[in-house]
Amino acid sequence: MVKNVDYESRRRAVLSATINKYIRKANPVASEDIAEHFDLSPATIRSIFSELEESGYLTHPYTSGGRVPTDKGYRYYVDFLNSQIELLDEEKNKIMREYRKGMRKVEEALEETSEVISETTNYTGIVSFLEWQDRLFYKGLSRILEHPEFKDSQKIRLLIGAIEEKQHLLEIINRDFNDKVKVYIGHELGCPEMSNCSLVVSSYKRKQKPQGKIAVLGPVRMEYDHIIPAIAYISDVLSEFMESIE
Repeated sequence: MVKNVDYESRRRAVLSATINKYIRKANPVASEDIAEHFDLSPATIRSIFSELEESGYLTHPYTSGGRVPTDKGYRYYVDFLNSQIELLDEEKNKIMREYRKGMRKVEEALEETSEVISETTNYTGIVSFLEWQDRLFYKGLSRILEHPEFKDSQKIRLLIGAIEEKQHLLEIINRDFNDKVKVYIGHELGCPEMSNCSLVVSSYKRKQKPQGKIAVLGPVRMEYDHIIPAIAYISDVLSEFMESIE
């Protein structure tokens, strides 16, 4: 009996597994690492790797090394491989507890939200407020500097400079988009100083009117399956909370 194989589904599964492993380990992924998750030989995985690399979804940093995702690979992963993702109830309850601490002013809420985002995601939390066009709240910058992508001191200086300068970051965060959550990956940010970063953005409202944006800044090798539902939930909670403060 001839076994039917859905080659496209298999390629997607291999790409997803490769990106998941790279996100967790931050090391190039070898064919043997992936073969153990499928009923396939390392040689077959290498063949699929080559196809994915030819299509621009993977690359390899060394001649004989494993593969790492490209910006295009991450984009495919975000758009097509993580469409069904939910935040755990335990995390939702933890976030809600932070908003029950008696904050009564807008500035307090936005400052606290940047901290909540950072603690929930373990990356940098950012909040903008449309009425204060040159104001940006951010917490947790040190958290992303702990990742191996930011060991280069020159890259760190450029990244910190871009965040502290604020204007370009505000322009990116405050772009219009229709989706609940917008993800900018690497070069999509249009900022060379942040080319090894991703930015996950959502809007928040007050009385059904846009008030600003919240965002997560981290490495391109980001845990999107956790970050996307987290930022979506926090934007909803902040929108609800904004109705009750001055």
